[in-house]
Amino acid sequence: MVWRQIQRWVCEGLFHPSVGMGSKTGNVEEAKHIYHQMPERSIIASNSMIVLFGIKGLVVEACKLFDAMLEKDMVTWSALIACFQQNEMFEEAIRTFVGMHKIGVMVDEVVAVSALSACADLLIVNMGKLIHSLSLKVGTESYINLQNALIYMYSKCGDIVVARKLFDEAYLLDLISWNSMISGYLKCSLVDNAKAIFDSMPEKDVVSWSSMISGYAQHDLFDESLALFQEMQMSGFKPDEATLVSVISACARLAALEQGKWVHAYIKKNGLTINVILGTTLIDMYMKCGCVETALEVFYGMIEKGVSTWNALILGLAMNGLVESSLDMFSNMKKCHVTPNEITFVGVLGACRHMGLVDEGQHHFHSMIHDHKIQPNVKHYGCMVDLLGRAGKLQEAEELLNRMPMTPDVATWGALLGACKKHGDSEMGKRVGRKLIELQPDHDGFHVLLSNIYASKGKWDDVLEIRGMMTKHRVLKIPGCSMIEANGVIHEFLAGDKTHPNMDAIEDMLVEMAMKLKLEGYTPDTNEVLLDVDEEEKESTLFRHSEKLAIAFGLINISPPTPIRIMKNLRICNDCHTAAKLISKAFCRKIVVRDRHRFHHFEQGFCSCKDYW
Repeated sequence: MVWRQIQRWVCEGLFHPSVGMGSKTGNVEEAKHIYHQMPERSIIASNSMIVLFGIKGLVVEACKLFDAMLEKDMVTWSALIACFQQNEMFEEAIRTFVGMHKIGVMVDEVVAVSALSACADLLIVNMGKLIHSLSLKVGTESYINLQNALIYMYSKCGDIVVARKLFDEAYLLDLISWNSMISGYLKCSLVDNAKAIFDSMPEKDVVSWSSMISGYAQHDLFDESLALFQEMQMSGFKPDEATLVSVISACARLAALEQGKWVHAYIKKNGLTINVILGTTLIDMYMKCGCVETALEVFYGMIEKGVSTWNALILGLAMNGLVESSLDMFSNMKKCHVTPNEITFVGVLGACRHMGLVDEGQHHFHSMIHDHKIQPNVKHYGCMVDLLGRAGKLQEAEELLNRMPMTPDVATWGALLGACKKHGDSEMGKRVGRKLIELQPDHDGFHVLLSNIYASKGKWDDVLEIRGMMTKHRVLKIPGCSMIEANGVIHEFLAGDKTHPNMDAIEDMLVEMAMKLKLEGYTPDTNEVLLDVDEEEKESTLFRHSEKLAIAFGLINISPPTPIRIMKNLRICNDCHTAAKLISKAFCRKIVVRDRHRFHHFEQGFCSCKDYW
């Protein structure tokens, strides 16, 4: 019978959601032709056509055929619901399911699975519960596909307790069951529970590994993410795109360049296509490790680029001090007819603030509103306040902050406070600082900045008051921390650290650094040590800042011409900035420091920021 030919086409590969619109189009047209030539179109043939239309994304044709059918059975309704669900028309899928149930059509496992999947995507757990109850009544709850759909739906909707109960009570579990529980726990930020499920799995697939590695990365557990990736490799599993994206992101956050390069090499070796997502993540990683040239190579090697790809490049170039190149890339983006979005303008305004380009920043801010019809959000206003504040236009910065159409966030107030510290406006600084402490009393940075403003004026009583407020609110100052990678291992240094196993060699190198710095005319900037202690103690404190310890370690363990790359959790201080410039000259080494705000590329006594940061 001709309907069997239609069913054969469905089964031979078309019945898979990953098959695109362009493939096997001839079979669809031939199926339609055969179907329309049938003297009597059976319900089986019509159902097969709806399935075929759904797989090929021809939703309108599927609906027309459904509406034209005089006789419909459970499979007909199931095919249309699956059609909607496969094509991400989840609300239509639920409405069709409700209509089916309302006229008394029996619900089976297949239609329940499609409806539950739609509930999961819409995050409507109450409807999911109704479908669950219905499946219990008709006795289909023992089917493993339905069981997995229920676990997935409850997990994705955040009802992890019910999901775990179903999981524990199931008489048969498969990989989908286990993976759904891992994803559910991670969605609820229960990372330890997810890892416990992962560890107890009788067998794992690439989805299991990818979910756990991605979960670690999403919860800022980047060391754990990289460690698990290495374990995955040793277990013989080949990572998929999602895994690689998570690992590269973890490398970017940890400035683990060598591991990031290894992943990039793995992609090349295995002939994997660098698509928009993977390419953009690689660009972001290389930019965040200060490897601008390699990031540009990835960019120009990509066949397809999305707006996110351009954004990563614009943001990365600006962060690395190549402001002119960043703004040129923005112009090229528009010439290539790629429409900029909100994130693009965060990058463009950020580029302007990194170099104090007030007029150009204001031009782009107005262009965003009037030419591109993008309403500025709090980040755009924050960039403008920071731009004006860094340039010393404190009054204008405060006026703009007060004119913002939304409530300024603490980051915007913090930018103004930082500008007050930079330009020595203690009166505005005190006002803004106290406002910030009122808004976020547990934030250590604001207390410290205000304390530093008082200390810079020698107002030690006010300093003690702020320190007392910190004690009262149990606010602890985050210590300076610098990370450096050597031979694939990440080493961490805290300010004043004496615990590193190579400390004796580091101490010797600090002495050598001090001698060479003295010959270069270096004088410690003791104003950076805002403590009521004598000058000698201030100098000693300065020379044990975390980035100086990391530089000393790098000089010992990283051979030239490889740059010494350091990532710091706080903004680099004036004294360390000066010292790094002179060290780069005295030792003929390139030093790259990524601080809280931007990159500093030190070479032959100069910095890429041109001393504006």
